[in-house]
This record gives sequence, structure tokens and C-alpha cells, in this order.
Amino acid sequence: MTVRVMLISPAMNAALREARFDGDAPLDRSGRERARAAAGAVPEAGLALAGPSERCRETTAALGLAARARTEPALAGWDLARWAGRRLDEVAAAEPAQVAAWLGDPSAAPHGGESLHDLVGRTGRWLDSLGGPDAPRTSFLAVAEAAVVRAAVVHGLRLPAEAFWRLDVAPLTLTGLSGRSGRWNVGLGRPLTAPPVGRASRRVAAPADRPAD
Repeated sequence: MTVRVMLISPAMNAALREARFDGDAPLDRSGRERARAAAGAVPEAGLALAGPSERCRETTAALGLAARARTEPALAGWDLARWAGRRLDEVAAAEPAQVAAWLGDPSAAPHGGESLHDLVGRTGRWLDSLGGPDAPRTSFLAVAEAAVVRAAVVHGLRLPAEAFWRLDVAPLTLTGLSGRSGRWNVGLGRPLTAPPVGRASRRVAAPADRPAD
């Protein structure tokens, strides 16, 4: 059975502006306003989900999905343990060897949390669990941290884990995957843009909606 999965990266917050490692920080004012403005561009789906971080939950609410979105623990951001909330340049200055290992070895976890392999594996297991014979839906919409979106693309396209570092996911962009376990097509992120003022609001079609071979 072909499944469509649409992943929306959350809106901007101060931690992202300051190049800090993922922490459970709320949206800033600009991010909240941009998410509200994009609400009319959110596509329809059989089931709406949200990562458990405050940033994901606030984005979900600003997009008008809070009433029907279910929190999904498998979409939690990358667990960077003691590095969470710290600036990358600060950590690199204090722990250069550890940061080099983290960037160069997908199995390394010098921060004490998840390795890159762990993140991709966790995200991949969630992705492949969708659309099984007992699944109640064939389309899913999820607000998920950018690292989770990147991990989903790595898993879906069977890329080497190192490709994760070459993928950029901007705030409030939609990345679509369609297919099934072991065979995914990917529609790379596009900005969520609300319909022009004066036009009737409508849900837009999502990318990556062609069936997998």
C-alpha cells in the first residue's frame, strides 16, 4: 500500500537564530506570526501528528492543527544530551575533538545522547511503520524537527548517514515522502505559502504524491 507522509519543519525560534543545538525552546514572535500566516497552505491528511518539543507543538497550534494533531514521541528532536541548548561554536571551542568525532563518525555520541545512526534508525523505524496492513490511514502530516526531517530523507532514499550533513531544511517548509517501507520517493522541502488575500482558502496538494514503483 502506498503511503504519503508530509513533514513540516517548525517555525523559527531564538535557538535556531543563534545556532544553538536543539533544545526545547518556544517560537519567537516572528516565527509564531509566520506560522499563523502559513496556516492556509497546510495540506490535508488522514492523520496529523506533532513532535513533542515546545517548538513543534507551538507551530502545530499556529498552523491550526492543535485540535486534531496527536503528539508522536518517535518524532522527538535529536537527543544531544549535555550539548542541548549550547551554541555550536562554544562547544567546538571547548571540545574540539568531540565535535570532530561527532561530525565525522555517524556512530559517535560524545555528547552522551543519540548518535546520527541512532537518529536515522529511530526515524526510519517510525516511517516504515506507517501504512502497514493494519494502518488506519494512508496519508500523514507531521510537524517535526528539521533533524528528523533530514533523517527521514536519508532513510527514505537509502543514503549514507553522512549525507545528513549535506541536507538543509529551512523553517516552515514541507517535505513529502510517498511509497512504502524500503521504497520511498521524496519531494524536497518547499515553503508553506498561504493563498493570496481575497482568494478562497483551500488546502493544497502535497509533493511526492506519485506512487512508488
